[in-house]
Amino acid sequence: MNQRPDESRQAESVTPDALLHTGSGGEVTAEDLVLASGRDITPENLAWAERKLAAEGPAALETLLP
Repeated sequence: MNQRPDESRQAESVTPDALLHTGSGGEVTAEDLVLASGRDITPENLAWAERKLAAEGPAALETLLP
């Protein structure tokens, strides 16, 4: 018997390209930056993230993620 992978099932398991991007074209919050950096959400880390957002804009998220 010839076993072929179920093509419809295989297509469902592929993550759509739009979901693989960080979406920095939209709103990025200080909390997003803190979490992307692997830090805990603390007042100090939020202040750091707010400064980074002010300096780099939403692209700051892209510098933290691979």
